[in-house]
Amino acid sequence: MGILCMIGTTEIIVVCILALLLFGGKKIPELMKGLGQGMRSFKSAMNEPLPEERQQYERSRHQQQNQEDLMQQNQPTRNESEQG
Repeated sequence: MGILCMIGTTEIIVVCILALLLFGGKKIPELMKGLGQGMRSFKSAMNEPLPEERQQYERSRHQQQNQEDLMQQNQPTRNESEQG
């Protein structure tokens, strides 16, 4: 951790100049674009549910829908309640 505390503005500028010399001015934007796309896909993958979680959600949603359908079937219709 001691090395990280000693990094200053001068060191960052030197690293940027070295990167510019190594990769060239045209290649750096392409590298940054690829890095940004990789980070974006990583974040979306982190927010996406696992297949097991998705299956469990679908099962619970299906059970809930079945319960709602049964409740609607068991409720008397308006005409039946008026006749009874």
